[in-house]
Amino acid sequence: SHIYKKNHDVTKTWRGKTEQLLRVDDHDFTMRPAFGGPAIPVGVDVQVESLDSISEVDMDFTMTLYLRHYWKDERLSFPSTTNKSMTFDGRLVKKIWVPDVFFVHSKRSFIHDTTTDNIMLRVFPDGHVLYSMRITVTAMCNMDFSHFPLDSQTCSLELESYAYTDEDLMLYWKNGNESLKTDEKISLSQFLIQKFHTTSRLAFYSSTGWYNRLYINFTLRRHIFFFLLQTYFPATLMVILSWVSFWIDRRAVPARVSLGITTVLTMSTIITGVNASMPRVSYIKAVDIYLWVSFVFVFLSVLEYAAVNYLTTVQEWKERKLREKFPCTCGIHHSKTMMLDGNYGESDANSLAGYTRNQMVPGEEKQEKMLVHLAMSNESNSSRKRGLKSHVGLRIIQNTHAIDKYSRLIFPGTYIFFNLIYWSVFS
Repeated sequence: SHIYKKNHDVTKTWRGKTEQLLRVDDHDFTMRPAFGGPAIPVGVDVQVESLDSISEVDMDFTMTLYLRHYWKDERLSFPSTTNKSMTFDGRLVKKIWVPDVFFVHSKRSFIHDTTTDNIMLRVFPDGHVLYSMRITVTAMCNMDFSHFPLDSQTCSLELESYAYTDEDLMLYWKNGNESLKTDEKISLSQFLIQKFHTTSRLAFYSSTGWYNRLYINFTLRRHIFFFLLQTYFPATLMVILSWVSFWIDRRAVPARVSLGITTVLTMSTIITGVNASMPRVSYIKAVDIYLWVSFVFVFLSVLEYAAVNYLTTVQEWKERKLREKFPCTCGIHHSKTMMLDGNYGESDANSLAGYTRNQMVPGEEKQEKMLVHLAMSNESNSSRKRGLKSHVGLRIIQNTHAIDKYSRLIFPGTYIFFNLIYWSVFS
């Protein structure tokens, strides 16, 4: 019983002294300090805790920060022999006047309330007030994607008084550029944070007047390595893969057609995947230029084979007409007469070994380009094989169309030239 009487309710006693010192109930705090007089200066400083996310699709960013206001309200002055300040939580904020600062162009924002409202109020004996809040805000950022993904973006978080014009409240950065502090651990997966800086200017509204507006500006540079691995390297490899068809036999229709279609479909998939993660902007992005030029190269390689195949068909048709005009009378059975297309085996060549040039009619010079005449009767089997291999190798070289030969140089050279111009302009 003696202990209970000794430990009286100190909290209740201190609460009464606090209200008496601050004289909260003696003034009308619905009006600003020095109401009717000059504008009250309100200094601001910000400490950025984290830059949580940047969204290209929604064109916004999310930031968590400590927002602090400094002003003087003589109605809150109190006598003190030690000149020490008093600190309060968010419950006193509802009883006094505080600046009505809001975030311009914000989409969502909230004051953290775990485990209690993250608000601090510090009052000094002369009436100076420090008001601090921990806020997470999602604000709009107008991004320019004309150089995407080799771009830099500058975003701004704007602060302004909602009700008080510059005649009633003068909002300013308390310590200039030093008013903005950032955590050294701030980092983003896709961006490099280059710098933070502050600016201020007046904003005009036709219905209400001029307002002081403060800006938190930060510049972001996009990391390119992710897009090199996911977009540029695959696109380049598809273009190079399409060039392989220039070295494939022009009569291998399934191989060249399937290779061309595969590369075209793969390029379409890459383009679709990139555009799916981007906003539907009405202008051309840098990545669009690269992907569509690569797509054109792949598509042209398919058209190149279409031209080669068509010209080969026309050439065969002309040779067929020429054979019909000059029938074979060389004494060789019709089944032993072969077109010069390189598609014959060693057994066919050996079966013709018994025929000599003396058995040929004098008109063979007219049909030399259409018939294969093998005179091997006086040669050994080994000589026959060597001659046949060299002849087949010669026909494979001759079976390459002139368009393929030129394409092997023109396509890679043009694509390398395009890459030099592209990276010199956008990097």
